[in-house]
Amino acid sequence: MSETGGRDHAWLNKSAAAASISAALVLLALKGWAAWSTGSTAMLGSLADTTLDLVASLATLLGVWIAAQPADDKHRFGHGKAEAIAAMFQIVLISISALGIAARAIEQLMGGGEVAAAGEGIAVSVIAILVTFALIGWQRYVIRRTKSLAIKTDNVHYQSDLLLNLAVIVALALEVFAGLRGADALFGLGIAGWLAWGAWQASQEAIDQLMDHEWPEEKKARFLDLLARNPDITGVHDLRTRTSGNKDFVQFHIWVDGKMTVREVHKVMDEIEDRIHAEFPEVEILIHPDPEGHVDEQGNAAKDVLPPIRVDLAEG
Repeated sequence: MSETGGRDHAWLNKSAAAASISAALVLLALKGWAAWSTGSTAMLGSLADTTLDLVASLATLLGVWIAAQPADDKHRFGHGKAEAIAAMFQIVLISISALGIAARAIEQLMGGGEVAAAGEGIAVSVIAILVTFALIGWQRYVIRRTKSLAIKTDNVHYQSDLLLNLAVIVALALEVFAGLRGADALFGLGIAGWLAWGAWQASQEAIDQLMDHEWPEEKKARFLDLLARNPDITGVHDLRTRTSGNKDFVQFHIWVDGKMTVREVHKVMDEIEDRIHAEFPEVEILIHPDPEGHVDEQGNAAKDVLPPIRVDLAEG
């Protein structure tokens, strides 16, 4: 990524985090008033979720700010994992929120609590939906440009907020206007379950980044097909891939003609890097050349993974 592109991505990520914080502050005030006015468990759950939205958005802002810092002597691979850490912090908060809402809903079901009013809660939920739609639109634009994991996790949470606010409207209408006792508490339980499921799904990508999980098979296959277009390499082994923040890392060994000079091999590696960066612009590459057939590794790392179609592609 160019220095200018990096600054643009950092600004976009920070703007998305700032927009999330602003939206959470507005909704926190509105939902606090509505929860106090109605006594609704569903609205209380929505308020708790918005409170955690604010904390999570602050963590997101910190995460994307740290991730945007350039590599230094103590962090030679950059600070991209700060986004995964921020995402995990959000997931923990979402899980705590789900447990709290479920406990309140069960208490209301067992105690037979009633909702005092519905109009205020419905009005606030409609406003919340409009604000959330605007925020999600900006976040999706930023994600397309930067592929930020922290913003992506925040976006998943706010998408669930749309359904959560719709659920609050339905719960209040059923409880107060339709006279269905317990509807509010039951919807509160549903909201808790939805939040828990969202937290589980959002955790997978963050855990993969923190554990240096390999690229998806489709992406790795596309990468190997790209390598196969270079006629000067006869094999690839010990391929290792990982992702940190919005940056990919890849390292591998290539087999080249053992009669090549160091200068000739270096030229081949430069050509490979140029070809890779044309299709994978964000990737950082480490290539180790070996004479054809030479292998120091054991097991799967010693196997040639270059597709057999490389000759056809080179001639084509």
